Amino acid sequence: MSARDHNLLLEVSDLHVHYGRIAALRGVSLGVSTGEIVAVLGANGAGKSTLMKALTGLVPVWRGDVRFSGEPIARLDAHKRSSLGMSLVPEGRKIFAPLTVRENLRLGMFSDKWIGGRDLFQERLERVLDLFPALRNRLGNPAGDLSGGQQQMVVIGRALMSNPKVLLLDEPSLGLAPRIIEDLFQTILTLNEEQGVTILLTEQSIDNALAIADRAYVLQVGEVAFSEGAKELLERGDLENVYLGRSPEYERQEEDKQV
Repeated sequence: MSARDHNLLLEVSDLHVHYGRIAALRGVSLGVSTGEIVAVLGANGAGKSTLMKALTGLVPVWRGDVRFSGEPIARLDAHKRSSLGMSLVPEGRKIFAPLTVRENLRLGMFSDKWIGGRDLFQERLERVLDLFPALRNRLGNPAGDLSGGQQQMVVIGRALMSNPKVLLLDEPSLGLAPRIIEDLFQTILTLNEEQGVTILLTEQSIDNALAIADRAYVLQVGEVAFSEGAKELLERGDLENVYLGRSPEYERQEEDKQV
């Protein structure tokens, strides 16, 4: 844990989420301190995306507590959580394809009472364009015409237009070329170090996530298997094989859970 743990911005305690009779999250607890980058790692089906949706109010919480800046938010509507300073970049680059890049970015300010304010919009737009200069000459283009990497820029930029305190990134590298992924993670690091944005991200790309994270949690079948500093996790030779579902030992562990 980092030296900033006393200053938790986001705190999750014993979180349970069900899809019908299926327990997608089973008692997840984690914390993110102000200024940190925290990664949540796990194989497909581990519950990473469900966790992000539960934190932002897109799926209901069955049991447990979520606190943001010390305030309980587990029963708040999604738009109210956004107005408090939480912003989600969903898995799969969910853009509004027929709308222009500019229109997609403006939608990121939907919860801001100054949505009609031209000066504030322009100020935040410039911050996004400084971060993603490739979008500057494409503001009038339909977002659906952009490359996958550029679409991911739009989605992250849209999330940043609400000026969030914490940015939640769900599998940001999914489907992107290695060179684009490298640039993307450098941008995430820049957001954190130069703009002070707290980051919680889910990833299957272990090395990229741990290279920029302060700490990480590993999810297995809806539960936190363990958490540790990113540097320590990078030094583990068995992390990918044992905990991310790529070895016979992992399969044996999961079979034992069903007994």
